Amino acid sequence: MSTDELFEKFMLAYGVYYDVSREKAQPPFDAEAVFSAKQEQYFLLHSAKLSEIQSNEYVFFAKRDYLTLEGLRELDARAWEYGLKKVKPNPNHKSSDITLIVIAGAAEESIRKEVRGMRHSKSYRFGFQGYSNYRLAVTETSTGNSCFNRQGDSLKKLVADIYQSKIFQEKERKK
Repeated sequence: MSTDELFEKFMLAYGVYYDVSREKAQPPFDAEAVFSAKQEQYFLLHSAKLSEIQSNEYVFFAKRDYLTLEGLRELDARAWEYGLKKVKPNPNHKSSDITLIVIAGAAEESIRKEVRGMRHSKSYRFGFQGYSNYRLAVTETSTGNSCFNRQGDSLKKLVADIYQSKIFQEKERKK
């Protein structure tokens, strides 16, 4: 499977629940996705609001033919920087997670060890106005191997499903 094919599969998978944009993606990223959720609780009437909770996730996608450690560090720093610019903490803000997904044809050996330790987190007003965590997934199309940082372990199932999804295989057969 090529990097372009896998990239398209990620776009289809994220396009179900996220607002995916390729045109508005800031360099060095090839696409961005945004998910926003707002939960409100009322007491009998809308005017009697008990609580409101806002959660967001900002996902950055990058595809590379060959990924170097220096290139990964650059993507890591940019994703965290751009993601934090989008966060708007307020008393109703719960979380705004930032995710970087890198799809590479091949990658340096040292990346696997480095990815596990790449982590960022930030709390706003001592956590009273929410927090941000950082997830990272790097996948190689040549070997099918993927590596994740500690927060990114939640992405393992998604990446495995995208590689093995019957939905995508059926769509490819119809072409």
